[in-house]
Amino acid sequence: MAAVGAGGSTAAAGPGAVSTGSLEPGTASAAHRRLKYISLAVLVVQNASLILSIRYARTLPGDRFFATTAVVMAEVLKGLTCLLLLFAQKRGNVKHLILFLHEAVLVQYVDTLKLAVPSLIYTLQNNLQYVAISNLPAATFQVTYQLKILTTALFSVLMLNRSLSRLQWASLLLLFTGVAIVQAQQAGGGSLRPLDQNPGAGLAAVVASCLSSGFAGVYFEKILKGSSGSVWLRNLQLGLFGTALGLVGLWWAEGSAVAHRGFFFGYTPAVWGVVLNQAFGGLLVAVVVKYADNILKGFATSLSIVLSTVASIRLFGFHLDPLFALGAGLVIGAVYLYSLPRSPVKAIASTAASAAASGPCIHQQPPGQPPPPQLSSHRGDLITEPFLPKLLTKVKGS
Repeated sequence: MAAVGAGGSTAAAGPGAVSTGSLEPGTASAAHRRLKYISLAVLVVQNASLILSIRYARTLPGDRFFATTAVVMAEVLKGLTCLLLLFAQKRGNVKHLILFLHEAVLVQYVDTLKLAVPSLIYTLQNNLQYVAISNLPAATFQVTYQLKILTTALFSVLMLNRSLSRLQWASLLLLFTGVAIVQAQQAGGGSLRPLDQNPGAGLAAVVASCLSSGFAGVYFEKILKGSSGSVWLRNLQLGLFGTALGLVGLWWAEGSAVAHRGFFFGYTPAVWGVVLNQAFGGLLVAVVVKYADNILKGFATSLSIVLSTVASIRLFGFHLDPLFALGAGLVIGAVYLYSLPRSPVKAIASTAASAAASGPCIHQQPPGQPPPPQLSSHRGDLITEPFLPKLLTKVKGS
């Protein structure tokens, strides 16, 4: 697959790329269908495995690693990966790469600085996720974190003047109800928990993370409408800010402990698995997500909740009671309903209203074209699967 930049340049292609322009219609349809199934599998595995692996690494007996160092390492690895992909895009020409980065990062410094605010919020969000998963069962976290759909929708209405259909508003209410039921079950002691875990702190962390996720995603979309830059360039810029801000957070929160025990204190193969999943799993999602429509994304989220619940029962002794099942079922249904496509007339009207309110840089969708994807857990042009990697799909205008 390729991500095309403003100048028509093509980012690194994935191994499953298919050029449908030279295929027969039947073959192209079959190939696209296979890619959709592949993207579904990747989204489900990424959504569930990252949460489960973090929960596993944070609950292992023995020395516990510093979460702030894991956040920094993921940003470093992701930035280096994007740099290598840009190097390959320039056909291994170091001079061309340096000139390109000088132009894109330093000369166009305004676009670069625009990424500082969302990068700051995402760095905070990444650290909050570790706090939340360390204090909540993986299944409970997975369900509760779907509140990011609610916060993203509300911020898109307030900041981008988007309109939601009645079905979407109803699904958001259903989503909130389902999360409330799950949290009531958690507060009522529906499952045994270790003494060193604080469900209240976990809930506060996940709510703060959902709020930051929603605001940063919509803010990002608002400031970068019409800007240029490939998916790898934008991720490199985010990685630079993320690394710097992550180091500041590390120094502020755990600086003395890290200085005393070492940056890689408590790192085990499981911890490295988490870091690699954060860094590379999200990049893989950014490659395949173009083949996933909103319904497929919603279906992937629902499957991830089910998979996380089943795995939590097997791995962590999670107790599934009727109250949790009811709440999770409501959330799964709400995610599916929210992802359903809107009627063409309402979608076009909503897009036109958003374009008029946001300025001339937003391109109004012609009536003959499909409407742009709704903001959901994927936050428009910004992808976060499931929550940690600050990744970009192709930016509009790029």
